[in-house]
Amino acid sequence: MKYDVTKRTAPKMPNLGKGTECLQILLSQVSKTMHEPLVPMLFPALGAQVCGAEFQYPDLTWKELCGQMANLVAESGGNKGQLSYLVEAICRSSRAHDEEELKKLVEWQKQMKTKGANKDKPARPEVAFWFPPADVTNAAFLQNAMGCENLGGKTQYLNLPEVEMADRICGGHKQISQMLRNIYDRQRIGALRATADGVTGNPILRVNLTISSTPFTTRRFYRNDLHNGTFGRMVFSYKPRTSRDGRIPRLGKFTDEFYEKLDKYLVRLDATKGRFIIKPLNKLADKLAEDMASMADLVDDDVLWDMSKRALVSGWKAGALMWVLNGQTWTKSMGELVEWLVYHDIWSKMQIFADLLGKDADQVSEAQRNGPKNMLDSLPDTFNEKQLEALRTSLGKSPEGTNSQLRNWKSRKFIEYSAQTGLYSKTEKYRGK
Repeated sequence: MKYDVTKRTAPKMPNLGKGTECLQILLSQVSKTMHEPLVPMLFPALGAQVCGAEFQYPDLTWKELCGQMANLVAESGGNKGQLSYLVEAICRSSRAHDEEELKKLVEWQKQMKTKGANKDKPARPEVAFWFPPADVTNAAFLQNAMGCENLGGKTQYLNLPEVEMADRICGGHKQISQMLRNIYDRQRIGALRATADGVTGNPILRVNLTISSTPFTTRRFYRNDLHNGTFGRMVFSYKPRTSRDGRIPRLGKFTDEFYEKLDKYLVRLDATKGRFIIKPLNKLADKLAEDMASMADLVDDDVLWDMSKRALVSGWKAGALMWVLNGQTWTKSMGELVEWLVYHDIWSKMQIFADLLGKDADQVSEAQRNGPKNMLDSLPDTFNEKQLEALRTSLGKSPEGTNSQLRNWKSRKFIEYSAQTGLYSKTEKYRGK
């Protein structure tokens, strides 16, 4: 395992090398301190530009690049707003498309007003907004999903500057869990019902979503959905509070030259159609799945294990996007970034929800949160069964799980047992992790 998510320090992002040029172009326009927090947030906006392409996951299922959701978490005044500038740069063609769609609606509304009561009313034009406004209502969101489905299955993308705006889109906070899960899993919207205009449709939800929020509002928003798979489907990117350096962060100038460079990559997303198998990406995903299991064994945490499965899918989708942006070619740097994205997501979740989600979780301060603990690191190089049992008890874990954990560590070659001394020792493989 390359990264340790049990530490308070964030996993350090690898250098962006060959194959990540599009990301480098985008990051050139934001302050340096926002590079790591913003990288995971770019993929939902980029993925929304791909329509009509599927990629084979290692489990042999085919996945589109919709269903990507990411939540940027930082304190108030933490420069979360810089995300919106990058989003607007990526979605310029969507904005232009939506302006034409809006003109159709405005013209239709004018005709409706000029028609008398006894005259035939013109039918509402079929429109689909690719980049709807953040304050879209649930009814408009569902109607737009049907429009996107009818006009080619385009992914709509939303950027919400406040997490509470998701309530409006989903039709209330009680519907949040079901809606977000349906978005992630590319399910049908469940909107089939009779209306005065006839029977509405039931399209597949093709949506990508980014949200910005503070730690407090994030914990309050998700606190009832921490165990049902909802928050696991959301990628989190956490920026801890930084020192008071008294410097105002700078934005780029977004020049014509910048847009020309960016558009050379965005056109590749729009042109990608068909089915693809990215063998090196799938090989990496298999390796990361093994690493996730090892990580969960070290902390003996099923929640961490369950969470890592969806973090891996999200990282894999980011890898597929980079492969497309790089002219359908894989590089070592892209693989390193995918690996970091997976661990950064899990680390961010641990920093925000570490007290998991216990009672009064929204009242716990940042300093009080305790993440998963690598128990093997907490033991001496040579130890006995009773020492692990005592450690498990101190962490609130059952002593009955001691033997099972020792077996897991031995099978992964993290430790070895000496029958002569009755002691366990950390292996060279583990020491060099």
